[in-house]
Amino acid sequence: MKKLIFKKIYYIIVLFAAGILTFSTLLINYSINSIDKKNTAVIVDIPTGSSFLKITEILNDAGMIKNRIFFYSLAMVRQALSSIRAGEYEFNTSMTPYDVMNKLLHGEIKTYKLTIPEDLSVREIALRLLEYKLINEDDFFELAEDEEFLKSLNIKADSIEGYLFPETYYFDRSMSTRQIMRIMVSQFWKKVTPEMLERAQTLGFSAHKYITLASIIGKEAGDRAEKPLISAVFHNRLKRKMRLQSDPTAVYDLENFGGVVRRSHLKRNSPYNTYIIYGLPPGPIANPGMDSLLAALFPADVNYLYFVSQRDGTHFFSASLDVHNQAVSRLRISRKQR
Repeated sequence: MKKLIFKKIYYIIVLFAAGILTFSTLLINYSINSIDKKNTAVIVDIPTGSSFLKITEILNDAGMIKNRIFFYSLAMVRQALSSIRAGEYEFNTSMTPYDVMNKLLHGEIKTYKLTIPEDLSVREIALRLLEYKLINEDDFFELAEDEEFLKSLNIKADSIEGYLFPETYYFDRSMSTRQIMRIMVSQFWKKVTPEMLERAQTLGFSAHKYITLASIIGKEAGDRAEKPLISAVFHNRLKRKMRLQSDPTAVYDLENFGGVVRRSHLKRNSPYNTYIIYGLPPGPIANPGMDSLLAALFPADVNYLYFVSQRDGTHFFSASLDVHNQAVSRLRISRKQR
């Protein structure tokens, strides 16, 4: 009787071991073979707080899982049930389930290389970020004027305009709108040193007024080499209490600006219109880069008070109104002859 019992136990153990061996062999085979041979790119977005079952469902719907039991077993072996980072992942069906699991465990989420050019406004930067679906538009514009958020970023102003530093960034969709804005402002404060702010104070500008001036220089300059000259014109005008008469300021707060500054724009009653107001507008009109920020601090040593566009990215500079008017007339005649 005992021999019969031991024999049954022996067979059960053998069958169990054979079952484990068979399952392990099948699991290894599943893990190291491509999902399919189609070489199809697949983008998968795993929301924050997703359970492993939900993640499995998302991957299955995307065609990245051919056998849920084996995939779940692989996850248990790799201790991945609670170790997967939320975010957007880029897979390919030529990958093996083992490679897929590795990518999930290492949190290799898809990143977007995004270059923010100099002298874009907050609205224009928001459009760039929206192209890549990196921000929530409503959150972005709400935070751009949120008093507590600005205070946490060391911005003593009513808007984030001017403080989103133009740079090449690597963002991913797991980042919140707040995080992305914070990263850009952090880069601004890395570039704008205490020495630069001290220089601005010596020139008679608060940090905010200094950034405002730099933003106007940036919007006016088509050629970066001219920025110190344009800066000199504005510094000289401010010293003489002349209006700055900068075209970009006249259209800054227009919601539907068509791209061409007209005479009617220059007559607009706006706190930003430097054809109407004296001194600087209440805040920046764009987000200046380092060239503009330095030009505002170190204007060229010239007595220019005027400049006019030569339609090739450069300007003609002059120290007297008569010479300026002659240059304007000459350029108009030249354009008509073309």
